[in-house]
Amino acid sequence: MKLLITGGCGFIGSNFIHYWLNKYPEDKIVNLDVLTYAGNLENLRDIAGNPNYKFVKGDIGDYKLVNKIVKGIDLIVHFAAESHVDRSIKNSADFIKTNVEGTRVLLDAAKSASRRNGNIRFHHISTDEVFGALGSDDLPFNEKTAYNPRSPYSASKAAADHLVRAYFHTHKLPITISNCSNNYGPCQYPEKLMPLFITNLIEGKKVPVYGNGKNIRDWIYVDDHNAGVDAIIKKGRLGETYCLGGGNELVNIDITKKILKLMDKGEEMIEYVEDRKGHDWRYAIDYTKARKELGWEPKVDFTAGLKKTIDWYKNNTNWWRKLKVKNKKL
Repeated sequence: MKLLITGGCGFIGSNFIHYWLNKYPEDKIVNLDVLTYAGNLENLRDIAGNPNYKFVKGDIGDYKLVNKIVKGIDLIVHFAAESHVDRSIKNSADFIKTNVEGTRVLLDAAKSASRRNGNIRFHHISTDEVFGALGSDDLPFNEKTAYNPRSPYSASKAAADHLVRAYFHTHKLPITISNCSNNYGPCQYPEKLMPLFITNLIEGKKVPVYGNGKNIRDWIYVDDHNAGVDAIIKKGRLGETYCLGGGNELVNIDITKKILKLMDKGEEMIEYVEDRKGHDWRYAIDYTKARKELGWEPKVDFTAGLKKTIDWYKNNTNWWRKLKVKNKKL
């Protein structure tokens, strides 16, 4: 099988490429990535010489390029996205361009290629943030939860989800969608909570906690997420959405203290900062459908996954120090 992975130099995309080639070494992968600030060729340096792997630098919004690449492709796994909520609050233009228009270009290319080469399977990676926010006593998100995006980022991802479904119903394009909770693990850009806190502590800096730190998120180790996507591709019903959660619903301040403890740091390293605009209170995912239909569930214990993540950043200081030098705000 030949796959097109969009955004394969990013955090989840690069981990997915490693996961897939390790499990299916005979498959061929084309990685299309424009290499924005969050895309890093270093993430895939170890497989650069693999004859079944090819990197193409380019924009998913470039229809001519995308239309050329999809020839002979069997499966598109669409990771490419602008994903940082804070950046979307400051300027939403790139989020609309990449997450909405870029997805439309990919869908049109897949539709056109399907007419020539048979159907191209299209899997779209989305987020739990499209569902909005939960109250303390609300049931977790599931596949039937109404969309209620509350940031420009989540609104752009919601629009992309709707487009993907529309191409299934209108054009019979064989699609699936996954909405996942917060991923963590190696190679995550150090603006996100875990890598930012871990790398700050390595450098002797304090960790910035939004508001009172009581916001709640569900966390999934990146390879548990990748295994879920794999299960959807192999077993999922076309036209369906599957929610992938980690079963780790945790308060931000508790995660902060856990990181501090694992890194032998005291709570004096916490710095409370002004809360994010429109900061969603709580996310949680019910992955019952994926468990029952696909036989999938997360396997990595949170503490074990967090230790692995901390160790990776300790052992790869050159990787993240370069990124922090480029982005003085980190």
